[in-house]
Amino acid sequence: EVQKHSVHTLVFRSLKRTHDMFVADNAKPIPLDEESHKVKMAVKLRTEYGSVLHMPTLKENMREKGSPNTGDPYGHKQYSGNQGQELEYMVTGTHPYPSGPGVALTADTKVQRMPSESAAQSLAVALPSSQSRLDANRTAAGVGDIYRHAGISERSQPPGMSVAMVEAGGNKNSALVPKKAPTMPKPQWHPPWKLYRVISGHLGWVRCIAVEPGNQWFVTGSADRTIKIWDLASGKLKLSLTGHISTVRGVIVSARSPYLFSCGEDKQVKCWDLEYNKVIRHYHGHLSAVYGLDLHPTIDVLVTCSRDSTARIWDVRTKASVHTLSGHTNAVATVKCQAAEPQIITGSHDTTIRLWDLVAGKTRVTLTNHKKSVRAVVLHPRHYTFASGSPDNIKQWKFPDGNFIQNLSGHNAIINTLAVNSDGVLVSGADNGTMHLWDWRTGYNFQRVHAAVQPGSLDSESGIFACVFDQSESRLLTAEADKTIKVYKEDDTATEETHPVSWKPEIIKRKRF
Repeated sequence: EVQKHSVHTLVFRSLKRTHDMFVADNAKPIPLDEESHKVKMAVKLRTEYGSVLHMPTLKENMREKGSPNTGDPYGHKQYSGNQGQELEYMVTGTHPYPSGPGVALTADTKVQRMPSESAAQSLAVALPSSQSRLDANRTAAGVGDIYRHAGISERSQPPGMSVAMVEAGGNKNSALVPKKAPTMPKPQWHPPWKLYRVISGHLGWVRCIAVEPGNQWFVTGSADRTIKIWDLASGKLKLSLTGHISTVRGVIVSARSPYLFSCGEDKQVKCWDLEYNKVIRHYHGHLSAVYGLDLHPTIDVLVTCSRDSTARIWDVRTKASVHTLSGHTNAVATVKCQAAEPQIITGSHDTTIRLWDLVAGKTRVTLTNHKKSVRAVVLHPRHYTFASGSPDNIKQWKFPDGNFIQNLSGHNAIINTLAVNSDGVLVSGADNGTMHLWDWRTGYNFQRVHAAVQPGSLDSESGIFACVFDQSESRLLTAEADKTIKVYKEDDTATEETHPVSWKPEIIKRKRF
């Protein structure tokens, strides 16, 4: 019996088959067709240089090639203005000049001959009136012209070549010069980071991590349903908080009040008073697991995101749900807040990023460039930019409209977390336990780390779920699948000489999508 599928499934299967068939040819350049290239260049010549094509061609060039059409490789016939006349050199100034700096001007070395009367007339006709006047006032080629033209006979090469510039009275038009591909600027040097502490204590995957504003301690949430508070300097456990009945997926400490907020797969969002170490508020409303949360930096507002495809905005004091941000079509994996517009940014498993208007509770911009789930978003602490992480690419964007800046390619894994500091070090942590460090400005990947799992763990328990810089930005903390928290610091002994940037100014291959 033939199994019946929906049209939706059949279309996507067909799409996948087509994709698999052509994926090998994806980035291959299309071979250049000589005939069409000739036609294209001929059209370009006519439109760009129609007014000067009838001008005389170099005699030297004609003698070398022995062909009447050498100066015009695309088969344009000479115009009647030249017929029956002796061909003359094209003139830039009114005096001849030598073929290079320091060469004495003799009958053999002078590049230009004084024009005949007929050639001068045809030149004047071809030039625009203002240009004729300009050239009439010019007495000689400038030093810059001599240096620029040293040893190069004009129009001696086909217009497609890099030095081909047709000149009319000294004006250059470089429409036919192939553009140089952009090269990556040299990245800023960053010292490498090294692992210096591994903290154990949780009995399950460590899913989230946050550092308190005073930089004295940090907090982690785990699949063992507990929240633990650790001393940042010593790595010792200070406190364990219990209350969630499933994995804790998000924690954040308020800078405006002595509160800690947590959320989990039990659909609960809790507010803990750290003076009493008790839950003082619950925020009810999500219909499924709550995957992340963030606090607004300037107003008492909490934003959470959930597997129910929504993000919710809560008033911290009254526990009221101010807005439900709906629009995503799959689980919302990450949410970030900032004081400037747009104040809320969400990333979702539906592959889109949305920038929200906090006041209206509506989407301002939807970014659809990613091809796979967006599990991580990070805002730059100084620039008005942000980055998003997905298995296909890490992408950088500009606020407020989400204009694309660049791709950071190379971390081929499921990216769970991103963190960035003021020095422009971007960290991406992946599901396979790899961590890549990037220069924010250039997108250069200056370090790759894959720390060993805790003794007694399986190799498959190598995974980074969350990472964060402390408030001094000198420590990097990662929450991992081997039930540990790993702490990294910059290598103080490293210098640019001992750890040089192995960077080549290679051509950038930037894809928009």
